[in-house]
Amino acid sequence: MRTIKLTHLILFVNVIIMIAMMIARLTSSFRNEAYLLLSFGAQYGPLVARGEWYRTITAIFVHGGILHLLFNSYALFYFGTIVESIYGPEKFVVSYFLSGLVGNVATHLLYYRSVSVGASGAIFGLVGVLFILGFKRDAPFYVRSVTGYALLPMIVFNVVYGFLPGSGINNAAHLGGFFTGILMGYLIKPVPSIYSRKRSVFLAWRAAAIALGVLVVYSFVMLAFRSIV
Repeated sequence: MRTIKLTHLILFVNVIIMIAMMIARLTSSFRNEAYLLLSFGAQYGPLVARGEWYRTITAIFVHGGILHLLFNSYALFYFGTIVESIYGPEKFVVSYFLSGLVGNVATHLLYYRSVSVGASGAIFGLVGVLFILGFKRDAPFYVRSVTGYALLPMIVFNVVYGFLPGSGINNAAHLGGFFTGILMGYLIKPVPSIYSRKRSVFLAWRAAAIALGVLVVYSFVMLAFRSIV
């Protein structure tokens, strides 16, 4: 029986949120696009500072338009499938959401008054994991073409382009996520946690992944509750 990859589940949630936003845009009267994004969980420094910390989580699932969603979906499907296949679902989830969270914390510090959305920071975390994997001795031989220096042109292009005036790209999220991914890639072994010799290690990864999943659900519940009240 084929199991559903968590990469695909995250993609599904991203698409559902975009569809909900499109319906809301047609059926409701929002003052502007920024207000719509904020209603669905976008990050905005003053709101986060006011106690709406959960926006650093919910913003990972929100996108600014169809093209934004399509670009991120392609990158998530490509890199997410590779990372999840090599490291397993638990390590994938922890790497993805930690990278996204650190990227959004960096956004809060450097782009305090900007409305920020997107999975780019989390995706760049996956890129960081694969980048450092290319320099590890225990890297599977079949991933040479998608790790290490093979990723350098894409990384450099995105970072340089992000610094160009008017690009609208959040390099704080990109770099924060990328360096978190590098750290994760350095610390974790490129095998699914279920194959660990110690069951306690597998259980620790499983617990961390579940805890992050619960945090995501709780963050959206908090968003919905604040929107109601």
